[in-house]
Amino acid sequence: MNFDEILCIIGGFGKFQKILYVWICLPQIFLAFHMLVSVFTGAVPPHLCRSTWPSAGTPDSMNFSFLNPADDQPKFSCSTPLNHSSAASHGDGHRAGSCKGGWEYSNKTFQSTIVTEWDLVCDSASLNNMGSSIYMFGLLVGAIVFGSLADKYGRRFIILVNLAIQVVFGVGAAFAPNFYVYTALRFIVGTSVSGVIMNAFVLGTEWTGSKERMLAGIITDYFFGFGYILLAGVAYLIRDWRRLQLAISAPGFLFIFYIWVLPKSARWLMANDRKEEAWELLQKAAQMNGKLLTKDLEMSEVQLFVNVLVYYGLSLNISDFGMNIYLTQMIFGLVEMPARTITLFTLNRSRKISQLAFLTVGGTACLLTIFIPSEKHFVSLSYDFSPNSKPDV
Repeated sequence: MNFDEILCIIGGFGKFQKILYVWICLPQIFLAFHMLVSVFTGAVPPHLCRSTWPSAGTPDSMNFSFLNPADDQPKFSCSTPLNHSSAASHGDGHRAGSCKGGWEYSNKTFQSTIVTEWDLVCDSASLNNMGSSIYMFGLLVGAIVFGSLADKYGRRFIILVNLAIQVVFGVGAAFAPNFYVYTALRFIVGTSVSGVIMNAFVLGTEWTGSKERMLAGIITDYFFGFGYILLAGVAYLIRDWRRLQLAISAPGFLFIFYIWVLPKSARWLMANDRKEEAWELLQKAAQMNGKLLTKDLEMSEVQLFVNVLVYYGLSLNISDFGMNIYLTQMIFGLVEMPARTITLFTLNRSRKISQLAFLTVGGTACLLTIFIPSEKHFVSLSYDFSPNSKPDV
């Protein structure tokens, strides 16, 4: 008898599995927070440079619309054209992209971001993009490292380790003294996000019967989508990036109780010749599900696959749509729900055709945005609501 047949006997999705999925789904909310918080913490507010030139000798090509009524000192942005001969005559050496007088930022939307705190604009703007890339690289490293370690040490152990890493380094990022320490801490958080997402999904599917497995897997995506929506509200209420980072990280300490409630994978135990432990867990699951089980077990393995490029490419660039960033975040989260529901009806028919169809629709929609005028923000936004379900990491 293989393990799927055993699951049919003890109940493929009974009380034991439903409780398990409660523990699996709760962290998904915070995974969404960490995955997408850079939309707000790394936002670039409107900014101007306070010039060190005397106001009376300001170059003629300076844009005087930047003058503050209460302060006659001229200000310029990265793209402000400068009169180099005039600049040279004042010995200032200013150029587009540099700012000796200090940057000033609009505080209408954000109290602070990592951009306003560490002046990641103009010449330093690439650092902000580099930070996001390093975080995404952390996701890749985490998937490779913790996927391998989970095969060796078990899904439960790796999930617990990564939840601990996530909360410690996530809280640490809120107190980072500079951009480079912040980026390093976010990289580590990224590795832990992959470790939790991937192994929580595997742990859930390894305990779920084949008939219920697809539905159970999609349930976790609903909670990720809920976290997506909730982040918009949290970020709207907390406009300071350090307090926002702390708010999404500190609650992770509550997951310490997972030490006592999160079960091991009986499938993994059987595959690693720990049949007695597996038998005890299966007996417990059968008892909770109101089933009986005889001791005659054999094991087979489950393998999963990952693809996240398009999904996170769009999700992490919502500030480029030109609409209210909080409203856009909430809309992107809301569209997750019907997208998940659509897959319930398509995957059972043909997974291959379903995947090809959704990728085609999503890719076509992305290409069509090229031809939409920049002022038509809402039209561009609507094209990105094709039912491309988030791949499970």
